[in-house]
Amino acid sequence: MLDSIIGSKTRIKLLLKFFLNPETTAYLRGLATEFNESTNGLRLELNHLTAANLLTTRNEGRKKLYQVNTAHPLFDDIHNIVKKYLGIDHLVEDILAKLGNIDLAFITGDYARGSDSGLIDLVIIGAEVDQTYLQQLVKKAEKLINRKIRTRHSAGVRSQQLTS
Repeated sequence: MLDSIIGSKTRIKLLLKFFLNPETTAYLRGLATEFNESTNGLRLELNHLTAANLLTTRNEGRKKLYQVNTAHPLFDDIHNIVKKYLGIDHLVEDILAKLGNIDLAFITGDYARGSDSGLIDLVIIGAEVDQTYLQQLVKKAEKLINRKIRTRHSAGVRSQQLTS
């Protein structure tokens, strides 16, 4: 879908990278390595997105860091389009429904702060969580994203109040 609207595959990769996790910062050479693309093509796309004010830049030493501009009037719209493109919105809803009675799920630690240490801490709060299904999902996700996922589960506020 996005491929037919946005002709540049590099631009799509950049939109996915920055709009899926707004805390993400990246520099040109790191992106070139991650995407296995030339710095020239990436620089062109980064310049277009920066000129459109969709990305902001700041210098950190000799590196120019890029980050999504969450204050841009189209940020929420593009963020939603990117999620729909990947199907994340439906995928997350389906997974949470199959996991059980989930009150809250969130990511903490380095990854939540925008730093990719290779470990994602996932906290799930809910009375009834299917641990077997959760571990199956974690194993599949770890293979897909090449990251370690550490889960923590808490019974949740509602269930603790019921047992008190």
